[in-house]
Amino acid sequence: MLPHAVKRALHKNKTLRYGVPMLLLIVGGSFGLREFSQIRYDAVRIKMDPELEKKLKMSKVTLESEYEKIKDSAFDDWKNIRGPRPWEDSDFVQGKNPEAQKTTKP
Repeated sequence: MLPHAVKRALHKNKTLRYGVPMLLLIVGGSFGLREFSQIRYDAVRIKMDPELEKKLKMSKVTLESEYEKIKDSAFDDWKNIRGPRPWEDSDFVQGKNPEAQKTTKP
């Protein structure tokens, strides 16, 4: 154990009281950041399953092909449907349950 006088001196010394924890935080933070940033580079190096890679190469989806799919769609008859709030029933809000709507209207 340290004598009382040494404890008091260490407690009063501002460098030891504030500086050492700050340095430990900076050095420890750099090691922690190194580990977390290494995860990003490790994820890039992971090899993809060969079957999945073949599927992805076979199904080439381009912007032009998607445009051709929706080019002839008619958007004049679309209806804006509000999604349910967390406390509401989705069938009631979207009008799928007309009996429930009739009972709640005054």
